[in-house]
Amino acid sequence: MSTDPERRAAFVTGLRELADFIEANSEVPIPRRSTPVHYFPKRVTDAEMCAEIDRIAELLDTEIDPVHLPYDHYMTTRHFGPISYEAVAILAGARTQQDPSTGYRDRVTPDTDTTHAA
Repeated sequence: MSTDPERRAAFVTGLRELADFIEANSEVPIPRRSTPVHYFPKRVTDAEMCAEIDRIAELLDTEIDPVHLPYDHYMTTRHFGPISYEAVAILAGARTQQDPSTGYRDRVTPDTDTTHAA
């Protein structure tokens, strides 16, 4: 969880600058679909990450999204028009499937040949 006041102020300032820029420059295209702002908790145990997302859901006055649970994504979302704030914990099961360093470990043998043709 980032509660650094300087980082928070810089983030809010950046959002306002972006909004002002888009408002002042009508020729600049905007996304066609909703735009999420993601928060990912520090990678710790699944239980600790879920507790962090539960805490954020309480602050946002939202529920945990059951649609993403089968994919080991524990998340909550609050919408602000077409912008959404999404707090997402990618649990160990999903990370194992997506992380080549672990997901392919038994199927890939690194090349150990250190001679290279020029």
